[in-house]
Amino acid sequence: MTRVPPRTNFHSSKLMRCLTDLRIVDSVGSEDAFAERLGLWVHFADAITLSAVHSEGTTALPTMSPGSQATLSAAFETEFDRIQTELTNSIMTSCSPKAGKSPIQLPIPVLELPLDLAAAYAPYRWFYDAHQRDMESRVVPVRIHVRNALEKVSPTLKQLAHLDAALEGILRERESKLLSTIPVLLKKYFEQLFRAHQQHHVDTGQPDNPATWVLPTGWLTQFCSDMQTLLLAELELRLQPTMGLIEALGHNTHNE
Repeated sequence: MTRVPPRTNFHSSKLMRCLTDLRIVDSVGSEDAFAERLGLWVHFADAITLSAVHSEGTTALPTMSPGSQATLSAAFETEFDRIQTELTNSIMTSCSPKAGKSPIQLPIPVLELPLDLAAAYAPYRWFYDAHQRDMESRVVPVRIHVRNALEKVSPTLKQLAHLDAALEGILRERESKLLSTIPVLLKKYFEQLFRAHQQHHVDTGQPDNPATWVLPTGWLTQFCSDMQTLLLAELELRLQPTMGLIEALGHNTHNE
């Protein structure tokens, strides 16, 4: 099974580090500060829901045999790897103009001066949104599938599945809002790269040639490469809850 780092929180994720490295957002705050903000997210009613799930008794429930658990764990690992590989390949193929056709096509660049930044970025906004929708439609169903299966394995995993469902219900809307801001932040980065490119030509006194924007060292090529990095980091973040559930099943199997 392809491993990704354990999920901690949005602000310590690879995605957040990428956004910070590109200077799209400010540096990540302390863990204590984020814990305080997360506490404000979990409202009183949400806390009651979590408390109820955590307090559930592990009543008698038929436990799946170790052999059946191992078979189920292997099947989920295979499915997880397939989804991760397909989504990764989709991102990498679509972000490279020479990698062949992809269901989500990289926009044809506007290579003209003067450049209307808002109009030039709009297709890239659609491109990123399309990948986010693709990830959502592929990742969420497999998470639900794994969670439903865990309920039938053992009392402990049933409780974990209920806790995961409760956490998803509480945090999904808020995380979705955070992720939906990435294309907006990416616009800021698009503009920064172009203005830095313009400033370079002002400083050197050389005329700008739009055809050079898509060369290997061009600012637009760099933008597409960094956009790919962000998409891959976001995919990693979205996959982590499902990976955690599958690893919990594998751990339970080995301890039987």
